[in-house]
Amino acid sequence: MPVSGGYSVAVTVNTDTPRFQLRPMLPRDPSQPHRTASPLELFFDLVFVVAVSIASAQLHHALSEGHFLHGITSYAMLFFAIWWAWMNFTWFATSFDTDDWLYRVTTFVQMGGVLVLAAGIPRAFNEGDFTLTVLGYVVMRVAMVAQWLRASRSAGPLRSATRRYALGIAAVQVLWILFLLIPAGPLQIVAFVLFVLAEISVPVFAEYRRQTPWHPHHITERYGLFTLIVLGESLLASANAIIDALDKVESLGPLIAISVLTLVVTASLWWIYFWPPHHRAITSFGRSLRYGYAHYFVFGAAAAFSAGIEVELDVLTGKSHLSSIAASLTVTIPIAIFLLAIWWIAIRENADRVVNTVVPSGAVLVLLDPVLPIPVTLTALVLVGIVVVLILRPPVASSRIDKA
Repeated sequence: MPVSGGYSVAVTVNTDTPRFQLRPMLPRDPSQPHRTASPLELFFDLVFVVAVSIASAQLHHALSEGHFLHGITSYAMLFFAIWWAWMNFTWFATSFDTDDWLYRVTTFVQMGGVLVLAAGIPRAFNEGDFTLTVLGYVVMRVAMVAQWLRASRSAGPLRSATRRYALGIAAVQVLWILFLLIPAGPLQIVAFVLFVLAEISVPVFAEYRRQTPWHPHHITERYGLFTLIVLGESLLASANAIIDALDKVESLGPLIAISVLTLVVTASLWWIYFWPPHHRAITSFGRSLRYGYAHYFVFGAAAAFSAGIEVELDVLTGKSHLSSIAASLTVTIPIAIFLLAIWWIAIRENADRVVNTVVPSGAVLVLLDPVLPIPVTLTALVLVGIVVVLILRPPVASSRIDKA
């Protein structure tokens, strides 16, 4: 994951290069005006929606059947692969995107790896067979190695950093292939944790001397767009579940209530996420690592929220025998994680004392909601209350932000 390092020799991509001529992968200008997500980046994100949707659906089935530990563990493992591959491409693109034909083709290869990974998610959940998911993941990561090696040819003073990226990523892929030889069980989970630590250490290893340039508004826009996609997927999955339940309930009242509350909660999460100026959160090496890594919980919780709504609908239609408290927790825990994560990485340092009290307190109240008779309704009211406070208390001036 590239992070800021004051590298001054950066360029704006020249779009006048002949069609079949490759552009040198010079570092992008981190202060380039009007830098926005490219159509290729948006297309890339849409492919990841497939993987997120399948992972969320499998989590829903596991939770609805009462397999909480297995469901959460499998979801956490598989979502890491989805999130980490997306994030690495995103940070690379903000630094070295050339949008020429070879860059596009390599990106399409990564997208193919996403689809292979997505195809293997059900088998990984149900049978503990990670063969397809690891294969798809390795395809994505090997393509990323090719991108970094290509960038190293024109990176100048950043050549050592780009080569360390390529070396680190390639080495970890060997570990993931060896992962397939480990039998399912506690040893496999321990190995997974160790290999994850190796993966997330690669950016630190690659950039500890000199950091690659990034565009703060572009990179935070990319994160915001992926958040929109995940929240939209939650609405779609919940809507489909509600439609499927129409013929299975005697009264439409509860379904209408759940659909309205789902929209209110999702809209509130959107409002809360986009309240702070995110570009302020990545002003240094450590802060950008925190921002990038902690989004695992933001994205994962947003996708898990739809699974919780579907669990609630299963209880309503008699497809699940979970208790009302257990079903409610599948909704409230993801919401609370989302709130705490985005508060820590983006809201906290842009807020006054009132907001910094209301947001984490709201997360705690949401966690306590399942013990009440109307948990989802109260959760929606808590989130609306947080939104009202954010409307009344705008972000504080940038001088308040710690630049360390």
